[in-house]
Amino acid sequence: MSAFAICNVAIFTIDQGNRIIPEGTLVVEDGRIAQVGESEHVTVPMYCEVIDGRGYALLPGLIDCHSHSSLMRGITENMPLMEWLPWYQLEHRAMTEEFAYHSARLCYLEALQSGTTCVMDMFRYMDRCADAAAELGLRVQLAPYVADRPGKDFFSTREENRRLINSHHEGQQGRVRVWMGLEHLFYCSGEAYREAANLSREFGVGIHTHASEQKAEELAVTADFGRRSLAMLDHYGILGERTLLAHCVWLNDEEIARIAHTGTSVAHCPVSNAKLASGVAPVPEMLRAGVTVGLGTDGPVCNNSLSLFEEMKFASLIQKATRLDATVLPAEQVLRMATIDGAKALNLDHEIGSLEPGKKADLLMLDLGGANLTPVSVDEQGGNLIWNLVFAATPANVDSVWVDGHQLIAAGQPVRVSGRSIIVEAHEQGMRLHEACRKLAHTRIAMN
Repeated sequence: MSAFAICNVAIFTIDQGNRIIPEGTLVVEDGRIAQVGESEHVTVPMYCEVIDGRGYALLPGLIDCHSHSSLMRGITENMPLMEWLPWYQLEHRAMTEEFAYHSARLCYLEALQSGTTCVMDMFRYMDRCADAAAELGLRVQLAPYVADRPGKDFFSTREENRRLINSHHEGQQGRVRVWMGLEHLFYCSGEAYREAANLSREFGVGIHTHASEQKAEELAVTADFGRRSLAMLDHYGILGERTLLAHCVWLNDEEIARIAHTGTSVAHCPVSNAKLASGVAPVPEMLRAGVTVGLGTDGPVCNNSLSLFEEMKFASLIQKATRLDATVLPAEQVLRMATIDGAKALNLDHEIGSLEPGKKADLLMLDLGGANLTPVSVDEQGGNLIWNLVFAATPANVDSVWVDGHQLIAAGQPVRVSGRSIIVEAHEQGMRLHEACRKLAHTRIAMN
C-alpha cells in the first residue's frame, strides 16, 4: 500500500467552509486523502513516509478549465480575435500527430511545473495528447476540436470524437476523460451540436465549446443566424449541467440567468480575453446568479503563459480596475475558482478540487521561503498568506505536485520525465511547425 503524510504544513483545504489549518497534517493512502487536520489531532500510521511540511503551504492542485495545447507561442501577436483566428487556423491546417504529441507534452509539463494538476485541453489528434498525459501523469479532460461546416475540414471530425470516447474515456485509472468538443457556431453544423447532445446523454460525457468571446463575433453570429450565440446554443439543446462554455465575455443579464437556470458552467480566461482585446467577462454577475465559474489559460498561443497564478491575479485585478471597486473578487473567491469551482465546472468536484478525506490526492505544495512570499503570516483566516497566494505567488514557488497520490514534481522538477528533453524536442518540432505554417500563410481562411 502506497502511503505518505505531509506534516506541520499550512493547509488550505478549500472545503465548503474554506477551512485553513496553520499547522496541519494530511495523510494519503492508495492515492486518496485519508486524513486532514491539525497535526496534534492526526495520527500518522507507522507505514507512512513522512514529509516535513514546515515552511510550505499545501493546496489542492490548480485546475485549468480551458486550454489549447500548442507549439505556437509568441507568433500571432497584436491582433484582435477576428483578425487573429485566420492566423491561428494555420496551425491546425499544418497539424500532424507528431506536432500534436509534442505540443501536449510541452504544455502539460509547463502546467505541472505551474502547480496545475488537471487541464481541459481542446486540441487535435487527442489520442496522442492522452499519450503525453499518461507519460507525465497529468489529469486531463480531452475535447477534440470538432468542426464540420464547409471549409473547416482541417479540424477534428465528429467520428474522431466518438472513437476517442470509445478508446480513451476513463483511461489511465480515470485520469483521462473525453468530452464532446465543438469549436464554434461558425465551424459546426446544427447536426454536430445535436449529435453532441445525444452522445453526451448516451455516454455520460461533457460538452465543451466557445461562446460570446468578442463583441464583433457576437454581432457576426447574430447577423448570420438571427440569434445571439447563447440563444443558438440553447436552440441546439446543448446547455445543461454537463456543458462548459469558454469565455462568455459578452453575455447580457438574461443570458446569465439562462446559464444559471440550466446549470451550464463557464471557463473564464481573463488574460486571453484581455490580450485579444475581447473585453472583461461579467464574472461577478455570473457568480451572483449562481453560475459555476472556473479559470482557464486558453493555452500558449493566445496567452503565452499557462500559469493559473497569473490567471488568478489578473481575474481579480481586471474586475477591480474596470469597476473601480477594490472589494470585488477577493483572494479566497478567486482561489476557489482555480480549484473547487474548476472541479465543479468539469463535473469532478466529488473527486478533486479540495483537500478532504476520500478525495483523490491531487496536491500542490508551495515553498514559502521565496522573497516574493516573505514575510509569512498564516492563521485560521489565512493571514497575509491567503492574499499572497493569489497576488504574489508564481510557478517559481511550486515545490511539489502530486496527482492521484503520485509525485510528479519534486523541488520544482518533473519526476517521471526529463523536462530538458521535452523542451529540446518541442523546440525542434515547433520550428518545423512554424515553417509549415509560413508556407500556408498566403492561403489564410476568414472565420466566417
